[in-house]
Amino acid sequence: GKKSLRQRAVDELKYYYHGFHLLWTDTKVAARMVWRLLHGQVLTRRERRRLLRTCADLFRLVPFLVFVIVPFMEFLLPVFLKLFPQMLPSTFETESKKEEKLKKKLNARLELAKFLRETIAEMAKRNKADTG
Repeated sequence: GKKSLRQRAVDELKYYYHGFHLLWTDTKVAARMVWRLLHGQVLTRRERRRLLRTCADLFRLVPFLVFVIVPFMEFLLPVFLKLFPQMLPSTFETESKKEEKLKKKLNARLELAKFLRETIAEMAKRNKADTG
């Protein structure tokens, strides 16, 4: 059924709470990684990617906070998200958006694999013709 206005508002507040909580947790972990870097330890590839993602999320948080703080500005958020889809920090993404990104990435990889397979087959035909 349709949710009441109060329930939708509560759901939005929970969404923002969970997003900020996840961002805070990521920030604490990133601070520990920076501490390790400053003391000469080497980060793994996964840790490096997480650190970069968290730093990018913190920079994306500034314009996002304007929408949260200014009254009635949140009504313009969907418009700005349509214009700038990467504006939200990654902790505020929904599962459907994550799945959509993964599908796009998979389709791009499949297209690249198809192109490479066709290129290799064409090169094999040319080499066969040259040697034959």
